Amino acid sequence: MAKPGLDGHDRGAKVIARALRDAGFEVIYTGLHQTPEQVVVAVVQEDADAVGLSLLSGAHMTLVPRIMKLLAEQGRSDVLVVCGGIIPDADIPVLKQAGVAEVFTPGAPLQRIAEWLAGALDAREEAAT
Repeated sequence: MAKPGLDGHDRGAKVIARALRDAGFEVIYTGLHQTPEQVVVAVVQEDADAVGLSLLSGAHMTLVPRIMKLLAEQGRSDVLVVCGGIIPDADIPVLKQAGVAEVFTPGAPLQRIAEWLAGALDAREEAAT
């Protein structure tokens, strides 16, 4: 779980991280004010299967494509990238076209997020075999 950019509000990211831990996921929270480079370094170092990006600042159309590019450069295009936060409906298809697996906006049920992630990771694993 990462908070890229200058957004200093991480309560939602912490709530999601705790819900995913409670659902049995190993969760690493990188903290506030992460650069795209720092996010990708953490993904690579931790050999993460997925990364959740919490964005409230409106910088998602700049930060997310940069993270996607850096993941590809590191040979980690296999990582599921999930975004959450204040993301306008019109931007969601653009983010998905850029490779984001799913976007959760405020009010998304925690159980639905955990179930979606488990299903997406299972589907990816089945496709690899």
